[in-house]
Amino acid sequence: MVKTTLLALSLALTFSPALAEINPILKVGIVQRFGRQGGDRLLLEAPPGEQLQLRFGGRTIPTQQVNFTVVPELLPQPQLEERVVLSYHRSFENAQASAHRWQSLGINTEIVQPDRWQVWAKRSDYDNPVARRLLLQKLRFLGNNVAQLESRWLTSKPVLQWEVNGTTYRGTTVDISTRNGIVLVNRDPYPGSFRLQPNAFGSFTLVNFVPLETYLRGVVPHEIGYQAPYSAVQAQAVLARTYALANRHRFTVDDYEICATTHCQVYEGLKNTSPLADRAIQETRGKVLTYGGKVVDALYSSTTGGITANFHDLWDGNDRPYLRAVFDTVTPPPNLDLSREQDFRRFINLRRGFNEEGWRTFRWEKFSSLEEMATTLREFLRKAGDNRTNFQRIRSVAITERSRSGRVLKMVVQTDGGTITIEKDEIRDAFHAPGSTLFYLEPQFNAAQELVGYKFVGGGLGHGVGMSQTGAYRLSRMGWSYERILAFYFRGTTLETLQPQMIALEWQKP
Repeated sequence: MVKTTLLALSLALTFSPALAEINPILKVGIVQRFGRQGGDRLLLEAPPGEQLQLRFGGRTIPTQQVNFTVVPELLPQPQLEERVVLSYHRSFENAQASAHRWQSLGINTEIVQPDRWQVWAKRSDYDNPVARRLLLQKLRFLGNNVAQLESRWLTSKPVLQWEVNGTTYRGTTVDISTRNGIVLVNRDPYPGSFRLQPNAFGSFTLVNFVPLETYLRGVVPHEIGYQAPYSAVQAQAVLARTYALANRHRFTVDDYEICATTHCQVYEGLKNTSPLADRAIQETRGKVLTYGGKVVDALYSSTTGGITANFHDLWDGNDRPYLRAVFDTVTPPPNLDLSREQDFRRFINLRRGFNEEGWRTFRWEKFSSLEEMATTLREFLRKAGDNRTNFQRIRSVAITERSRSGRVLKMVVQTDGGTITIEKDEIRDAFHAPGSTLFYLEPQFNAAQELVGYKFVGGGLGHGVGMSQTGAYRLSRMGWSYERILAFYFRGTTLETLQPQMIALEWQKP
């Protein structure tokens, strides 16, 4: 059951007139690919004493609960579903940079996320088989072997099916709400209203329409943790708010804004909210980080390994001047250029004096055999759309370029089928051993002095850009305010109260 106090606080945060100008409604995809798996079911319920209002096809039907499924509806004749996939990416950041490059060449694009992020040639621009094949032919002529034409013939289309009071209904879009603004989704409470709608992949997305300040209640405690000291929680609240506003364009193709997973920010509605996080949200309400008068790309990760990363250490695209490498310590080590292998190894073997000292993910070592590395590399190539590279075994692996923050920028893999180069954040997909790109390699040999694998020796968990959440814990316990913590990790930014003009983002443009 949803407690009365929880409900009252949610409604107060949602409808407070003082927040009207700084509390926009977000569209959050909380169930992104409903119906992709056979037998998927989605249960929506009203809290006790309430009813769901289902609106579809010009009618409104009340009910206490509803179970949705997805069923196939036969088409009068087979239809060709086809698209040109221009590129495949681990991250939205690189997908966005790729989309900008294609657009500079005169090819309009769509950024999508069926699993890994993909960039498609805009379907409305290439709406017939001849246009799509001419585009692919042009790309092959220019030497591009990554772009793929994905085709399949459809004999049915997916539709939603649900039953109310013994009557079965079908449709493609349903709006769901309650009078008090709380809906239970698979038993968990979520605030706001909902729409179940089709997406670009032949499945459906449950979109939660939720005010920004209420949304934060489902993000902050799950991202920073329940044991975080207070000013770290306040810093997380500001970053979560800023991040959401700066990333509302991620799912434009599917008519919502952000997701509820680690591809955006973890959002769990009103499940396991925290009084401490609620207080931090209220006390920082409307506060955002800006640079040049615009909200920043407010990135954060679990653990940096002792130094944060530059934006371009992980991703391509337009620069974020405020996302620069910062030694994650109040007493930076002197005279270290971490792009030099000798300095990097010296740094990564330091254990004390860092904000993240004592955390399990601060320093780590992990062995991976050549067979394990070959398996994960093949899976990475498949997901990256590479159908041309074939190999049986790995002969050697080497780091060939490292950034000044110590991050691996490029790795070269010698195989019996040729040389494979992997760059930046793709490295963590290609090899499962490293928790970050902050590592070096130690070759491992058997008794016959044959290479059997590599030990990854490194630090950090996640991309390492922006604020270290574990570092913020220590700074908070040292008595630092949230303003000081944010200024430490985001150099040159300003903490301001949100205004509408702050949301236009120059770095999103080509």
